[in-house]
Formats: sequence, structure tokens, C-alpha cells
Amino acid sequence: MLNIQKIKTELAYYRALTMDRRTPVIAKWLIVAAVAYLLMPFDLIPDFIPILGQLDDLIIVPGLVWLGLRCIPLTLKQEIRRAVDKDR
Repeated sequence: MLNIQKIKTELAYYRALTMDRRTPVIAKWLIVAAVAYLLMPFDLIPDFIPILGQLDDLIIVPGLVWLGLRCIPLTLKQEIRRAVDKDR
């Protein structure tokens, strides 16, 4: 079952990461690109194309987030995660 509170926490975490001045610019761009792609009203590969239409959302968005997170130092990610979890 989808937990709305968990989604809100993750979105707050990604927002905090992108707003922190210590986060590398490339990481910010990748995470923002993932959210923008997810919210776009159209797809690069239309959903009516069998299999590929649905797979692009399942591959592109997590891939951009994964790449963005790989660019951020672990200590910064842990610090922001603690701050976000404390606020929730």
C-alpha cells in the first residue's frame, strides 16, 4: 500500500537536498530534471506504444534521481535526512 506520509517525507528530502548550497550543481539539476519529467503533461515516448511507453517513466525518473544522489556526498545526505526526519 502506498504511504502518503512517506512520499511527502521523500519529497521534502529531495527539496532540502536541492536547496542546500553544499549540494553540487549537477546533482541539483538531475533531481530537478527527474521531478520535472515526472510532472510533464506529455512523455518523450508516448504511453500508447506497448511496453516502452510505460517503461520510460519507470527508468528515466528513478535513473535521474539515482544519478543525482550519487553526486552528493554521503555525509550531506545523512545530515539532511536526519533534519527532514526530525521535522516530520
